[in-house]
Amino acid sequence: MSGDAIDAILAIAGLTLITVLARAFFMIPEREIPMPDWLRRGLKYAPLAALTAVIAPEIFMTQGALIGSLQDARLPAVLCATAYYFWRRGILGTIVVGMLVYLPLHIGLGW
Repeated sequence: MSGDAIDAILAIAGLTLITVLARAFFMIPEREIPMPDWLRRGLKYAPLAALTAVIAPEIFMTQGALIGSLQDARLPAVLCATAYYFWRRGILGTIVVGMLVYLPLHIGLGW
């Protein structure tokens, strides 16, 4: 095997090990890990914070800059999807409504 292949295999094995340890960190110990209450409360919001950090730039930015026009299909799609979510509290319906608004505006009108 060439040196590049060995390097690739070692990198993949190392990344696999790091991923497994990071994801299984809380499942490895036999008893619950003691945590302060403030940390336990804060961890409840971690998934929401991560989701917001990923989605917000996709909604409000284009190529690293804020959207310059209100004529962007993402904005009405987000507003309609958000309204649906608060009306029905369903994730699948929220996605469907958002896409039903986004696709005609983006593909049909070129927004």
